[in-house]
Amino acid sequence: MADLRLQRNFGIAAHIDAGKTTTTERILRYTGMIHRIGEVHEGAATTDWMEQEKERGITITSAAVSCQWNFPTLQGKPTPDSKKYYFNIIDTPGHVDFTVEVERSMRVLDGLIALFSAVDGVEPQSETVWRQANRYGVPRIGFVNKMDRAGADFLNVVAQVKEMLGAKSVPLQLPIGAEDNFKGVVDLIQMKGIVWDDATEGMTYTEIPIPDDMKEDVDYWRGQLIEAVAEYDEKLLEKFFDDPDTISEAEVHEAIRKATIDLSIVPMMCGSSFKNKGVQTALDAVCRYLPSPLDLPDTVGTDPDSGEEITRKSDPKAPFSALAFKIMTDPFVGRLAFFRCYSGHLDAGSYVRNMRSGKNERISRIMKMFANKQNPVDFIEAGDIAAAVGFKEIKTGDTLCDEDHPIVLENMFIPEPVISVAVEPKTQADVDKMGLAISKLVEEDPTLRVKTDEDTGQTILSGMGELHLEIIVDRMKREFKVEVNQGNPQVAYKEAFTKTIEHREVLKKQTGGRGKFADIQFEIGPADEEWLKENAGKSFQFVNDIFGGSIPREFIPAIQKGFESSMSTGVLAAYPMESMKVRIFDGSFHAVDSDSMSFELCAKSGFREAGKKAKPVLLEPIMRVEVVTPDQYMGDVTGDLNRRRGLLEGMDSRGNAQVIKAKVPLSEMFGYVTQLRSLSSGRATSTMEFSHYSPAPTNIAEEVIAKSKGKVKVED
Repeated sequence: MADLRLQRNFGIAAHIDAGKTTTTERILRYTGMIHRIGEVHEGAATTDWMEQEKERGITITSAAVSCQWNFPTLQGKPTPDSKKYYFNIIDTPGHVDFTVEVERSMRVLDGLIALFSAVDGVEPQSETVWRQANRYGVPRIGFVNKMDRAGADFLNVVAQVKEMLGAKSVPLQLPIGAEDNFKGVVDLIQMKGIVWDDATEGMTYTEIPIPDDMKEDVDYWRGQLIEAVAEYDEKLLEKFFDDPDTISEAEVHEAIRKATIDLSIVPMMCGSSFKNKGVQTALDAVCRYLPSPLDLPDTVGTDPDSGEEITRKSDPKAPFSALAFKIMTDPFVGRLAFFRCYSGHLDAGSYVRNMRSGKNERISRIMKMFANKQNPVDFIEAGDIAAAVGFKEIKTGDTLCDEDHPIVLENMFIPEPVISVAVEPKTQADVDKMGLAISKLVEEDPTLRVKTDEDTGQTILSGMGELHLEIIVDRMKREFKVEVNQGNPQVAYKEAFTKTIEHREVLKKQTGGRGKFADIQFEIGPADEEWLKENAGKSFQFVNDIFGGSIPREFIPAIQKGFESSMSTGVLAAYPMESMKVRIFDGSFHAVDSDSMSFELCAKSGFREAGKKAKPVLLEPIMRVEVVTPDQYMGDVTGDLNRRRGLLEGMDSRGNAQVIKAKVPLSEMFGYVTQLRSLSSGRATSTMEFSHYSPAPTNIAEEVIAKSKGKVKVED
């Protein structure tokens, strides 16, 4: 196993079309893993291996690759003192429909290259990715790509990262030329120019003196860099005030590394991956500034027995602990579980405990992944990422650990689906195949939900967007040979209470012999704002205020379960509840007739009765929409958004185009891309991501409720 100090686990994340896969392809070429660069637009990129990815030129599933990089290098070639660094890289999708791929990658990565387009700057999905990285505290380097494109402006993107993302972006380079004249960069730390050689596909580069016309700018930004770094390190601050020239290169690198790892600054670099410029300096920056598994705090988990916090060191000698972050079905190997090993050592053929199921499972084989190809290895150790074969039962987010040293690691945040589509098999032969296909797809993708409509018998698939569901149906056809008919997309509405009320519910069934009796008094209403902030991802706040044993302690979990299970079917139109708070404060029981089931049923009927009085409202998903359009179509585009109940939030200019930001209900956005094309002669583009749930207007709510009353059967 390699020295852990030389290990880097990092991802590449950005908005759609910023060049993530193109950059990954260059990294694989420069690290010697492939011998010909495959382009995304030709459908030949290594990490875009799915048929749908090749056809559409987009990334759908995050792909893991491992490679090695010699650092330091001199003009693109290893030096006598260079060491081999081991990289695990995850190339993530840009479309918001596949945002869970980014989410689960962030959960297990130690660092991130955040890519930005030099022309478009910080785009909506860049902000989403940034928030995800903040959620897991992932250190990042900024790489401004597409410096060869018309309208490229490196310093403008640096400013946007500061303003829009609230990060302290510090340029480490300045571009030499831009657009068609982009040749290379000036390194502000070493104070020299770097120009890439086109003849070697950018494999090598030449160092040149700083061009005369750039000296003033270089001096200014070098001063800014030293100042930013000096603020972080007191010794450097003294030197900065005495004589800035005495600060050595090594000191600057060390201070940038520390500041990057504790998220104080984001070093910014630039290049053009498509034109093979700037990728090696970004790889050097990964080695220099992004953390190894040893630089990060110990992994924190909980003891399943005592509930106490316990930690695991990133050490092969510590007890084994790992997190399964992705499940993939391979036609030849079967079910592959990708996992990040946080501590310990695991041999192929040995047993691990799955803490969710409580079962021990044998790992028959361990693989290092290279996109969709597997290379078997004998073992895996702390700090590494691999895939395992042999699990009978595993889900995304499961903790795997040594059976004698149990630990439960923090799971990842899974966003809720916002759109549904009904599917039914075309022929009788497709019925069984469809069930199998859906169960495998749901296992792979935690944002895909499935349920059966009791009345129509249709299977309802819920996902993150139209594209997401389109790809799922396409995969069913290609990978599982299932032909399905699909209905129109439906919006995933939710319900919420707006008022807190008190209620008493008594369940009494005496039928001779043992009956059922339960009596609870409770308050029901919306969950507290503070509680929701502290408990991200949770929606049910349960407060037990029973004193003096009016209800025995052993029945409390049954009451909690009754209320919680009722949340999946609201009182208005049987849509799930967004959040809810229940406080039980009194009640009574019968020594013979009361049992857990009675209290659970009592809670369920209490929810239905009290829910009607707690002023329930229907909530609809609101999307954050950004449209980039040439000036002449501005009026048509804004008028169309207003017609769709859109709330315009601002307009901005980007290059020669106008950027319109709006919040629009999802129900009004079906088929929007086609409409936008016809409005703008195909010249405007739009992106859309989920923003929040908001109460639906009365007329819309009444229509939705009436429809659901006619179709959906509410459970007893």
